[in-house]
Amino acid sequence: MKQMITWIMAVAMNCITACNQQEGHYDIVIYGGTPGGFIAAIQAATHGKSVALIEPTYAVGGILVNGLGVTDIDSQKDFQNSLAVGGLAIEFYRRIAVHYGREAAFLDAIKNKKKVREIWPHEPGVAERLIKQWLADVGVAVFTQTRLSEDAGAVTKRGSRIQQIAMEDGSAFRARIFMDASYEGDLLAAAGISVVSGREGNATYGETLNGVRAETTHAQFQLNIDPYVEPGNPASGLIYTIQAGDLGEPGSASPYIQAYCFRACLTPVKDNQIPFEKPAGYNRSHYEIYLRYLRAGGKLLWPWVLVPNQKSDLGAWHDLSHNLYGMNVDYPTGDYRTREAIFNQHKSFTQGWFYFLATDPEVGELDPDLQREWASWGLAKDEFTDNGGWPRQFYVRSARRMVSDYVITEHHILKPDPIPVEDPVGIAYWPPDVHSARRIVKDGHAYNEGFVFEPAGQWRPLPISYRALVPKRGECTNLLTPTCPSSSYIAYGSIRLEWTFMVLGQSAATAAIQAIDGNLDVQDIDYTALREQLEKDGQILDLPGLI
Repeated sequence: MKQMITWIMAVAMNCITACNQQEGHYDIVIYGGTPGGFIAAIQAATHGKSVALIEPTYAVGGILVNGLGVTDIDSQKDFQNSLAVGGLAIEFYRRIAVHYGREAAFLDAIKNKKKVREIWPHEPGVAERLIKQWLADVGVAVFTQTRLSEDAGAVTKRGSRIQQIAMEDGSAFRARIFMDASYEGDLLAAAGISVVSGREGNATYGETLNGVRAETTHAQFQLNIDPYVEPGNPASGLIYTIQAGDLGEPGSASPYIQAYCFRACLTPVKDNQIPFEKPAGYNRSHYEIYLRYLRAGGKLLWPWVLVPNQKSDLGAWHDLSHNLYGMNVDYPTGDYRTREAIFNQHKSFTQGWFYFLATDPEVGELDPDLQREWASWGLAKDEFTDNGGWPRQFYVRSARRMVSDYVITEHHILKPDPIPVEDPVGIAYWPPDVHSARRIVKDGHAYNEGFVFEPAGQWRPLPISYRALVPKRGECTNLLTPTCPSSSYIAYGSIRLEWTFMVLGQSAATAAIQAIDGNLDVQDIDYTALREQLEKDGQILDLPGLI
C-alpha cells in the first residue's frame, strides 16, 4: 500500500510538472543557448530541475555551432590552459572525441595533463548534433527562434524577483530562477540590472589596459597604407573599413569595442563545396584597402585546415582580415533591427571578400598564389545546411557586461600582485585579449587601434568570483549570468572564451539549484556548499603553482 501511495504521488508530481511546463512554468529559465546556456541547462536538468532553454536563433550552441571549431584550448605555445577545463566542459569535449574515434587519446591527455592541441577541434555540425541530442537525453525543453520582446513590459518583476519574461511571439516563461546566458545581455538590461558596454576609461577602475590605446602594436599594419580615396588627398574622403576621427585621449573611455567576424567553415574538398559567389550589392571599392596592401608587398591570409574532415575555422586576428573594425559600435545596445543591419553588413562584406580574393583579376596579378589558393576553396556544403552553407551567427566577442557590487578588473589578472579571489567558481585561463576596435588614420596612414594580447609572464590564470555572476541585491535576487559577468572590458577579454562560458554555466546552474532547494536569494548561496558540489562535479577551482 505504501509503495502504491508513493507511486501515485510520483505520478501526480510528474503530471503537475508536465502541466506547469506546458504553461511555461519551470524551475529555471535560461535565455541564450550559448555554451554557457546549454551547459547550465544540462547541469540543472541532470540534477532534477525542470529547465527551459530559450535561444533566439535557429540552433543551440552559439558560435561553437556557427564556425568556431578551434576554441583556444592548448592553442598557444607559452601555456597549457586545458588544465582549467573541467566538469561538463570536459564531458562535451569527450563526446566530441568519441565521435572522431579519439577518445583514448583524449582521456590519456586529460589524465596525464598532456598538451595535445589536436584532440579539441570539431566541425560545427558535429557539435550541433551532439548538443541537441544531449539536451534531449536529459529532458531540457528547448525553444529556438524565440526572442525576448522589446516591449517595455517584457520582464515582470515583483520587488527584486523576476516573475515572468515575455517573448516576441506572445509566449511567456515563468521560473523560480532566471539566467541570462546570451552574448548580448538582453535579459539583464530588460530586467533593470546595471550593465555597461564599450571600453571604460582607465580611471574607472585604476587600470592600464582599458580605454583608447596610446599605442597598438599587436596585429598592427607593418606597411604604410594610404587611407584616402584619392591617395594623398584627405579631402577626397576615406576608403572603406576606415573610420573618421582622431586617436583621442589615451586611456579615455570609448564606445568602440573589439571587432566581430564570421568564423566561416570552408573546405578545399571539391565534392563538398559551395562555390564563392558574388553577393547582392557587391561593391568592389569596399576592398580597395586589400589591393593597396598587396600593391605595397603585403601578404593576405589564406584559409587553412584546422578542424576535422578538411575544413577551416577562418579566424581574424591579423592586421588586415575580415574583422570589420569599428562597424559593430551600435550592436551591443541596438534594437533587433539595428543588429540585423549590422549582421547583414558583415555578411555581405565577408561573402564579397571571399569572392574578391578568389576571382578579382587585379588580385590575381598582384598575388597569383593567393588567388589560386582562395579559388580552390569554397563553403562546406555539409555545414549550415539550413542556411546555404553560411553561419547563422557571427562572433559577438563582447557586448554588454553586468555591473555588480563586485567587478573583475585587470587587477585580478596582472602580475606581480593580482587581487586574491576567495570564492572562485571556475578559472579563466587566457590573457587579457581584445581585438582592435577601430581603423583610423594616424600619421597619414591606416592604423588599427585597440588590440591587446598580453604576453605570457605578465598575467596569471583568473579565478572567477561567484559574486561576479550575481547582480546587486537591490536590482534582482533570482538571476545569474555566466556569459556577461561583472567585469571591466579588458578583464572580459580573459573570460570570453567559449569553454570558460561552459565552466561558468555549470557553476551558475549549480548555484541556481541550491538557491531553489534552500529557498535562497542568489546572493545568499553558501559558498562552502557550492564549492563542495562543484568539486564533486569535476570543476577546476585551483591550479597550484599557477594561481
